[in-house]
Amino acid sequence: MNAESFAILRLTLVHGLGPVGIRRLIEVFGSAQAALGASPALIHQATRCGKNRSSGMAQGIRESEDLAKAELDLAEKLGVSIHTRADEGFPELLAPLPDAPVLLYVRGRLDAKADRYPIAMVGSRHCSQYGLEQAARFASVLAASGLTVVSGGARGIDSSAHRGALAAPGRTIAVLGCGLAHCYPEENAGLFSQIAEAGAVISELPLNVAPKPENFPARNRIISGLSLGVLVIEAGERSGALITARLAAEDHGREVMALPGRVDSTTCRGSLRLLRDGGASIVLEPGDVLSLLETPGRHAHAGTHASRYSGAHVEAQDESQSLFGRAPNGEQGTIAERVLAALIEPKTVDELSRETGVEAGSLRATLTVLEIQRAVVREGSRLVRVAGNAR
Repeated sequence: MNAESFAILRLTLVHGLGPVGIRRLIEVFGSAQAALGASPALIHQATRCGKNRSSGMAQGIRESEDLAKAELDLAEKLGVSIHTRADEGFPELLAPLPDAPVLLYVRGRLDAKADRYPIAMVGSRHCSQYGLEQAARFASVLAASGLTVVSGGARGIDSSAHRGALAAPGRTIAVLGCGLAHCYPEENAGLFSQIAEAGAVISELPLNVAPKPENFPARNRIISGLSLGVLVIEAGERSGALITARLAAEDHGREVMALPGRVDSTTCRGSLRLLRDGGASIVLEPGDVLSLLETPGRHAHAGTHASRYSGAHVEAQDESQSLFGRAPNGEQGTIAERVLAALIEPKTVDELSRETGVEAGSLRATLTVLEIQRAVVREGSRLVRVAGNAR
């Protein structure tokens, strides 16, 4: 681990600072290493926290070096690697998001190439036999099709989705709401070992953080953020899966899909409400998921989804925020069309972003789907348009 990554690790171990506060400090000071010398006044200015809290953070930063060294020692013992957003292995779709974690603990292996097409599959812990069967069926078929199945490692739908992907055999990623020194739920110890062999078990939380209810909504944003879309298998009205679906629609501009279930079953009430209110596209077969992900221009933008989830009217936001929305500034053409038009000659992602004016998160997601369609291929660091795909 280099000096900058070690400084980021130190900052993550400071109580109350959090990913947003860390990013603000890095923006103000230019690097995590420089931020380690921040005074309480400058922390207050950068993070907008109260003065007493800023003083506590400054004290925490001063005491963080030994904690970080101990964290690295424990990670080595557990076979866990640590990746910051600047590292090559950090998930492409997750990195540009405003709420992305600043680092991830990884048991197993993140693979940018193998995990290029991730799909989140979520649902309730307390689910029906139907839900378990469909989670396994969809995960197995999608993993066999080359998608990486992302879920939360919990009982019920999550575990069934992971097992279905492993049976394909295919890759799967479990995002936990605790540190990787813990196994939660305990009965999934064997499953997590299998996932680590064929994918990765990951968390943004320090290794010894125990599973607590408040950890899981933040965990759900990672599940959504690193995926192209979210498939709700079966969810009750208070299921955390609905949080993931809301984050996917409102914050990340991702495709949200749901399976229909029994109208008289409480385990399906949340997912049925998503479908009734237009907050998710209906999915009947695994092929429907592939079709939805492969269709540029049909993704609803964040503002529309927000009104569906909250029950309140929300004015439609600029469609430049959507995955395949209309181009900004009133220009014609979807983001996908603009990208293909710009690829008259091979270009890097940065060059495409500058030329099209599309922010990095939407651009990377769009490129991923264009690769699924075989409309674009990668040659080293450059993207090349396949002949016959001009728009």
